[in-house]
Parts: sequence; C-alpha cells; structure tokens
Amino acid sequence: MAAQPLKARYDAVVVGSGHNGLVAAAYLANAGKSVLVLEKNETLGGATASKRVFPDYDAYLSSYSYLVSLFPQKIIDDLGLTFRTKRRRTASFTPYADGKKGLVLSNVDQDRSRTSMAELAGDRAWPYYQRLLALEEAIAAKTWPTLLEPLKSRESFAASMQSPLEKEAWSSFVEEPLGRVIERYTDNDILRGLLMTDGKIGVFTNPDDPTLLQNRCFLYHVIGGGNGEWRVPVGGMRSLVNSLIEACQDAGVEFLTSAKATHLELGATHTISFEREGKEQSVDARDILINAGPRTFASLTGTPWRPEETDEGSVVKINMLLKRLPKVKAQGVTSEEAFAGSFHIDEGYEQMQESYETAKQGEIPNPAPGEMYCHTLTDPSILSPDLQAKGFHTLTLFGLDMPYRLFTEDHEARRAKVLELYLEGLDRICDEPFADCLALDKDGKPCIEIKTPQDLEQEIDLDQGNIFHNAPSWFYAESPEAEGTWGVETQFPRVYRAGSSAQRGGAVSGIPGHNVAMCVLNQL
Repeated sequence: MAAQPLKARYDAVVVGSGHNGLVAAAYLANAGKSVLVLEKNETLGGATASKRVFPDYDAYLSSYSYLVSLFPQKIIDDLGLTFRTKRRRTASFTPYADGKKGLVLSNVDQDRSRTSMAELAGDRAWPYYQRLLALEEAIAAKTWPTLLEPLKSRESFAASMQSPLEKEAWSSFVEEPLGRVIERYTDNDILRGLLMTDGKIGVFTNPDDPTLLQNRCFLYHVIGGGNGEWRVPVGGMRSLVNSLIEACQDAGVEFLTSAKATHLELGATHTISFEREGKEQSVDARDILINAGPRTFASLTGTPWRPEETDEGSVVKINMLLKRLPKVKAQGVTSEEAFAGSFHIDEGYEQMQESYETAKQGEIPNPAPGEMYCHTLTDPSILSPDLQAKGFHTLTLFGLDMPYRLFTEDHEARRAKVLELYLEGLDRICDEPFADCLALDKDGKPCIEIKTPQDLEQEIDLDQGNIFHNAPSWFYAESPEAEGTWGVETQFPRVYRAGSSAQRGGAVSGIPGHNVAMCVLNQL
C-alpha cells in the first residue's frame, strides 16, 4: 500500500513493519527524512498485529505477542501515540495441592498476596520474597533509565551499584546463575518455580545455566517501567500498530506491502531490491534499517548465518476463545481472579528441571509447563459487544521447555501431542472439563490454535522460533568497542539492525526502533 508512486531514492528504507520498524520510521520522518517501509506480508505489524484468529467470531486476538512491560512512556510521548495499557488486578495465580489450593499474587491487594503466600510457604516466605523484589527493583533502577541511551560499559554499571542491596543485586543477576538467588530466598518448590519462569520464557535454559541466558531473560521480564509489571494493551496489540501507523502516515512515511526484500547492494548509496507482484524492483537509500531476524539480515547482506546454541527458541503458543471461563478447583479463588493474571501450570522448580532435561534429549515433557492469561478480563474491547454480553473470553497460553528441536521431526504429530498435554493439564486444575468451555466454530470444531517454534519461524520470520530473534543480550556494552554505541550498528556502514536482534532488543519495547533512529540522526 504505497501512499504515492515510489521515489527512486529515500533517506531511509526500513525492512519489516514490526513495531520497532514503525517506531524508527516515525522518528526519522518526524525529523524530516524521507522513509519507505517494505513489508513482505499483506498487512503491517509483524508479531505485534492482532487478527480474527477464529473467523466465525468478532474477536481480535493478539496472535503472537500479548502483554507489555518494556515500552517506554518516552516513545509514546515523543510520537504522540494514543496507545495505552491497563493494569491487571491479579499479577499471578499458581495452583498447587492437585489444584485444590492456589497462590494468588495481587497487583492491588498486598494483604491478599501475603496471606496467600503464608498459606503456601509459611510466614517467613513473605519478607524473603520482598527482599528478592527489592533486589529486582535495585537493578531496574540502574538499568531501565539507560535503555534509550548509548551503551555504557559493564564496569560503569558495576561501579554505580554502591549500597549493599545494589551490590547483592548485581552479583545475583549479572555475575552468578539465577538459580542461586532464587534458592537463597525461598525453599518452597512452588514459589521457586514461579520465580524461575521469568528466566525461561521463550528461551531454552535452566537455573544453573553457565551461559547466564536465564539471567538475561529474567532481567527482560523484571525491569520494565522500573518495576517489571506486565500490562494489558487496550484494544490488543493492533492498537499499538494502528497508533504507530497513524504517526508514520502523519509524518509522511510511505509503506509498501507484499514486498519481500531480496538483496542489498552496498555503496555510497545503498540499493535494496525487493519482489512485488512477481516483479523485481529496487530503490536507493542512504540508510538501511533491517527490522528482521539474523537469518534475513545475513541473506540480504550475503553473509553467513551461524546461530549460537543459546539462540534456539523455546515456545509453544496456544490461542483460545472461550464461551465461558472455567471454574477452578482452588478453594477461595474465583475464576476471574485466577485467569486475570499469569496463570501458571505445572511450573514447579523441580518439575521444570525434569522437563528441561527431557526436552534436552528431544522428548516432549509430560507434564508440560506453561502459563496463560485472559486478556478480556482486563480489557474486553477486543470482543464485539455481543460476545461480551454472552460471557465470551480469550485465553492465551505460553508453553515452556518446548524448544525448536522437539518439532524438527514428526512436526504435526508432535504439535498435536503437545496440545493434548496442555489440555490435560488444564483439566487437572479446573473443576469442570476444560473443553466444555471452548467456543465452537460453525463446523463444530473447538476455537483453539497452537503455534510451534517452526510455525513462528515460518509465519513471522522468528529464527528457530525465538521470540527475541536470538539470545537476549545484556543491557551493557559487551566489548570496549561497543561502549558509546547504540547497539544497532553493524559491520556495514549505514546498515543497521532495527529489531529485536539489536542489543537491548526483544519483547514489545520499541527500544531498538528508538535507538536506531537516534543512531541514524546522530550520524548526519
């Protein structure tokens, strides 16, 4: 959808219309630059889009990404975005004792959280848990404000950690495996597992991983906004995309959909080639911003793609439409309270050690760990008024210890088996057959879909199904040469990584989009 005939030359071409590409395009266009966004799909938005996953119903699910914690208010203000988020009343719910009890952590009632934790782990658990949260807040206070700035050195961050709390936070989250601090502050298996999930979501790792992949993943999940709270995008992820598209259009950005970039010719002015309607076309640009995974970057630039072992994605995504919320077995917990937050399934600490080892050997773990949440309990606007009135809800489940390697053979059979295992897990903790709560399409089939890492790779260009594009990076410069850079530069002059594979990329944050725009503008 080009707003006008293509020019022969642009100041910048952005490859990929995911939210980071749109953020970058809007910043550059607002600075007076001519910008073209190339998108290989028919629609804009990439992984941050929403769609009618189940066409028979007027319900727009955020099909791939779904919660927001890392999107800075500064970007919203700078670009005049109308995008907003809402707080979930429940932070998390974890059933235990065969589902008959549950740990409730509330976002609005601390007494509820304290009492619930004491019932699970005793009176001493709460102060220790608070100490761990204080450590998270200490590292967040130092790192979160720097993510929209040039990279600082590891040494400068370490030197800034002055108090005993700050020094312990640095040691716990940056220098030693995450499992140590978790085990230091709780001896309860359920609580340990709950804490560890933030170190495993989307990547294949364990508490004692010497690469500290689990630490980097954990930090992504606990520093957003300075407090790590995950919030619900009002209107779903399409509200972010639509707001960014509007900002881009107001600034004069041009879009071209169904245009797959095929080759980049480097020069004093770069030439980017793309296929559209069966024809090869090209445009010139001073700057090329690649908002795509490392494999696409390598393909465009003619360089080898050599993923590290830690780059392997580990995720299964299940989207569901419910005609009613299931009843939970847990005494004293309503379905609304349980499903509004992150609902943890089979995520005990020892159990996830076993599921990791099982998956490492190429076998599907049983039980299968995962977590889910109900968007519509916080924001029903993604449903039509009719569906709202009838009590419909959406449910999103995110599976852990489901690495890419599990599905390289017998993909369809294994995908079906994994779905079966998660439905069995839901049956164990619900007080009625879970399948009875699923909406049915016009053919009588349940409204449920499952995406493996391979599906994510094929549909939205996530290499090996990694939601971060590759292994999450640290928040600091990882070499002396990187200090003072924006973490988006490459070996090629005026060719940049503009998406999640940039340093400090990953998740729905817009941070790489902002940083690549600042890098380009500062080079002029």
